[in-house]
Amino acid sequence: MCIIWVFFSSVSEDLGCRRGEFSRKHYGSVELLISSDADGAIQRAGRFRVENGSSGENIDYTPGTWHRTDVHLENPEYHTRWYFKYFLGKVHQNYIGTDAEKNPFFLSVVLSDQNNQRVPQYHSILWRKTGTQKICLPYSPTKTLSVKSILSAMSLDKFEKSPREIFHPEIQKDLLVLEEQEGSVNFKFGVLYAKDGQLTDDEMFSNETGSESFQRFLHLLGDTITLKGWTGYRGGLDTKNDTTGTCSIYTVFQGHEIMFHVSTMLPYSRENKQQVERKRHIGNDIVTIVFQEGEESSPAFKPSMIRSHFTHIFALVRYNKQNDSYRLKIFSEESVPLFGPPLPSPPVFTNHQEFRDFVLVKLINGEKATLETPTFSQKRQRTLDMLIRSLYQDLMPDLHKVNNMLNRRSFSDVLPESPKSTRKKEEARQAEFVRLGQALKLKTTVKGDATANLSTTSFCKKEPWESQSFCSNFPHEVVCADSWGQSLLVSTDAGILLIDDGQPSVQVFDKTLQIKQMHVLEALDLLIARTDKGKDSRLLVFRLSAVQKDIETKQIIRSKYDCRENKLERTKGCHLYAINTHHGSELRIVVAIRNKLLLITKKYNPRNSLTSSSLLSSSESPVEEFQYIREICLSDPPVVMTLVDGPTGDSDNMICVAYRHQFDLINESTGEPYRLHHVETNKVNFVAAVDVYEDGEAGLLLCYNYVCQYRKVYPFNGGSPLIQPSAYDFHFSWNQVPHAVVCAFPYILAFTTDSIEIRLVVNGNLVHTAVVPELQLVASRSDIYFKATAAVSGSSDSSSKEMSSRSSPQTPTADEMPECPLSSLEGEVPCKNLYKIPLSNLVGRSIERPLKSPLAPKVITTPTSSGIASLPVTHSLSLSRMEIKEIASRTRKELLGLLDEPIPKTERAQKQKKVPRRQSDPKQGAVRSTSSDRIISSSFESYSEGRHLSTSSDPDTLSNREESSPSSYPFQPISLYDEDIIDLK
Repeated sequence: MCIIWVFFSSVSEDLGCRRGEFSRKHYGSVELLISSDADGAIQRAGRFRVENGSSGENIDYTPGTWHRTDVHLENPEYHTRWYFKYFLGKVHQNYIGTDAEKNPFFLSVVLSDQNNQRVPQYHSILWRKTGTQKICLPYSPTKTLSVKSILSAMSLDKFEKSPREIFHPEIQKDLLVLEEQEGSVNFKFGVLYAKDGQLTDDEMFSNETGSESFQRFLHLLGDTITLKGWTGYRGGLDTKNDTTGTCSIYTVFQGHEIMFHVSTMLPYSRENKQQVERKRHIGNDIVTIVFQEGEESSPAFKPSMIRSHFTHIFALVRYNKQNDSYRLKIFSEESVPLFGPPLPSPPVFTNHQEFRDFVLVKLINGEKATLETPTFSQKRQRTLDMLIRSLYQDLMPDLHKVNNMLNRRSFSDVLPESPKSTRKKEEARQAEFVRLGQALKLKTTVKGDATANLSTTSFCKKEPWESQSFCSNFPHEVVCADSWGQSLLVSTDAGILLIDDGQPSVQVFDKTLQIKQMHVLEALDLLIARTDKGKDSRLLVFRLSAVQKDIETKQIIRSKYDCRENKLERTKGCHLYAINTHHGSELRIVVAIRNKLLLITKKYNPRNSLTSSSLLSSSESPVEEFQYIREICLSDPPVVMTLVDGPTGDSDNMICVAYRHQFDLINESTGEPYRLHHVETNKVNFVAAVDVYEDGEAGLLLCYNYVCQYRKVYPFNGGSPLIQPSAYDFHFSWNQVPHAVVCAFPYILAFTTDSIEIRLVVNGNLVHTAVVPELQLVASRSDIYFKATAAVSGSSDSSSKEMSSRSSPQTPTADEMPECPLSSLEGEVPCKNLYKIPLSNLVGRSIERPLKSPLAPKVITTPTSSGIASLPVTHSLSLSRMEIKEIASRTRKELLGLLDEPIPKTERAQKQKKVPRRQSDPKQGAVRSTSSDRIISSSFESYSEGRHLSTSSDPDTLSNREESSPSSYPFQPISLYDEDIIDLK
């Protein structure tokens, strides 16, 4: 009987090879649009980016999968309005100074607790005329943080005047005004009704009433409110004398108030054909929805039909009565940066509530993106410069009179050692500082200039970055790891372990083999590892089939002395290596030995298939399959190294290396270096160089310090790469220095010491920040694994498989979040768990058939007619009835939007008490806010009624708050009102 092991590369591994491939075609293409009148005469022309849901490429819809467009607000205010969220109403410090060019700046610093997770951090905001810069710095009880060190982290090292502290409590008002210059939290959108065949704006604005389908569309957008006496956000409409109409459409969406300027609801004049009153409002809206009647074959709307220098984005909506669906098309002025979400293909929505959410998110993101265009950013910069200079001139005379304690004060709430009378004065000043800040926070919220409490939004939405518990109470220190099928091969202080969900770990190598870097290549039946022990460090290669055989037969655990035949020649003393992630015909490895690079490739044999390679004896070392190509000398040892595939793969492959203060590109064929990017700061912390491929052309995400730069790398031209600045290049700043960066289009994830920052690759916009205490990225080549602290009950005996079947909780309200430290919870002990984020969820595939783990190979018997005995084969293609039923049920729930877990009766009763009732729309089956629902949190309502509310967020004073059982998942979404319980006396 002969045994043949047939290996299938996992879907996750295949996705991992392709996750760095993205295209801007999903966000439309720029076209020259010309409008003409009924006689064919050209009226106007303009260049707009047109999004119609067509990416211009054939999309393969694999059975069992569906292509999803994830809908997220970009740069949401509850993540970006730091001063309102973290500073206002709390003891913090503000400084004023001037840089080397004599431009004034302000610095605000606060020591805050990340979302009640007992993760103290310094939040810092630098206010300059060019905009605000925000960073998080770790807190250390033994190390004092100075003003200059914070400014140095923000690349501000030279001063004309050293920073001085501002003690006036009124400075909070002025800094809040500076933050409001980032843009409004509330929005006004135009809605223009166009009949079939109308080609000019005069015709569209002259429509006195709309059709029945237009009225249904307005009812979908929001509620009809009476303007006279309206106390909410009015969007520039008259709420006293009805000069702008009697009614309008209004809604609250994810904490934002939105007023719609509806053309048929604004005043109509029979004498004025141009309808100036209507154009005065809609023509001055940045975003306008155009609802066009008629069939698809009728003349289409073009933005050049509208005479407006202010409107930058048009959303064209058509309604199809036959299938009760809406079709969407987006026009964006050419200068508007890319913004999401991209339209689905085709852009047709049969679910009306889904369509409403998509349109509102798209329009809010579009208006925010428009504010970054030169037209608006230059105005904002002038306004910000004027405000900062005016504030500087008002404050400086007073500061000269004050005995500044800059060099004697640390960034904490602890008062410095001083005489008793001085301490009392300082305590009184801080009390007044906090009182004024809390009053200002209350006033801002009641006025509607802050996003409403997140408990009023749909917090049960399933997000693609949700984690699953993979292994509970993992006791070892993780050095590195890589996924193997659905298992994880982990290098720890106790040796190399193979871990699978719900199964005991298996030791593969003992602790004498210290692996610092590894890659599991299932398709090539290879395990590549770097052992790091100074001059004795080596690169080792193993056959996965041989390792798996040792696991199954339970032979003696290998030690480093059993790996002599697995050492690659010439690699002694290596400190770093990299492989090509998008490997095609051959595997390339670059090994760094101090300042030398060794290029090694795997010999390619076209006859060698997966099955034939697995027939080789497991005792045969794969070392013979690798060949040394050349050696390249650098000026310094590389800190970061990434292989970049050229378009032909012949002589245009490149190596990106980071050393000293620069990123260089090295030609693999000639070894010639080319300067890619020079870092201007004094101290450089290189993080990563991530290779991404836009429509087949290479690009690099260069990450260092707080910065991430995208550089397009064009093919070699005459022996040198074209790396000059391109219109496609962009950069953004992380809020905290990441330890690792992972790209999974459309997202890029930064892993810091205690948070995961999730942004979009195409524009760097923030979509979410997840607080994860004591975070460590473990593996990310396919599925993403990380280690973090969580509260797990010591008496619980539930398996990790049971935990992984649940989704991590999403956005609980402030009352539902545990307020006390993890270590103090009764029956709870802090421990380290392993979590998994499936790559398939991030890249837009909902369901995949996972590969069976190497720990539990499935053996089947296949009858043959050639006289060969039955062969056990490892594979994952057979589905049980229960699995088919589960997948079918999950698919149906996802398509219907019913994926949320059922709420237990006890939790449902609690939530009914906590969440205020909102009016439900039986036609649309959705919960929406009404005019009386201008949500102010219950704490503010209680204050207005004269009730006393506790001010403290200390765990000792939270006995009257309801506690809920902490989740076994590390993600705790950041809420805007974590500490917004106010006490004013």
